[in-house]
Amino acid sequence: MNSALILVDIQESIRHRPYWNAAEVPDFLERTNALLRGAQAARVPVVSILHSDGPETVDNPWSLASGHVRPLDGLAPFTAAAGFLKHRHSALVGTGLPVWLHQQGIRRLIVAGFRTEQCCETTARHASDEGWEVDFVTEATLTFAIRHASGVVLGPADIKLRTETVLSDRFARPCTVEQALERARSMS
Repeated sequence: MNSALILVDIQESIRHRPYWNAAEVPDFLERTNALLRGAQAARVPVVSILHSDGPETVDNPWSLASGHVRPLDGLAPFTAAAGFLKHRHSALVGTGLPVWLHQQGIRRLIVAGFRTEQCCETTARHASDEGWEVDFVTEATLTFAIRHASGVVLGPADIKLRTETVLSDRFARPCTVEQALERARSMS
C-alpha cells in the first residue's frame, strides 16, 4: 500500500458560506465520486478529513454543534480507513494524519476536496515539504470566485489554473482522476 486518497473538507459546512455557488458542485461530485470509487476498487485507503473551527455554537457551520461537520450530501458513501478532524488549513497540522500515514507505509498522497487554493493546496504543499509524493486531482477539488482588493474577480477556473501552475514541478503533480488512479494501480 503506497498511496492514500485524502478527501479534504468535503462537508456540509461549505453550503452555509456566503460564497457558496451550487453551479460547480455537480461536476465536482461526479469527478470526486469517480475518484473515490476508483480508489476503493484499487484498494487505496481513503482518509476523511473534516474541518472544525470557531465558536462551538449551532449558528457556526464549522462547529460540531451545527451538525454540518459531516460529509457533503451527494458524496458517495465510503468507509474511511482513517478519519481526522482538523482546525488549520493543512490536514497535516494538529491531526494524527502524519503518524497514520507513516504507520501505513504511505509514500504518495492523492489530494482532493474543498477549497482548491486553500486547504487542498496547503495540504499538498505541506505534504511535499514533509517528503510525500503528491498527486493533486484538480477536477476533484472545488472552489468559488474570489474578489481581489483591486476589484478583479478570479473565477473557479482561474483559481484552479493558478493552483496547478504553482504546484506543478514544485509540490505536486496536477492530474486527472484517471491519471491518479492509474498511478495508484501501478504502485500497488
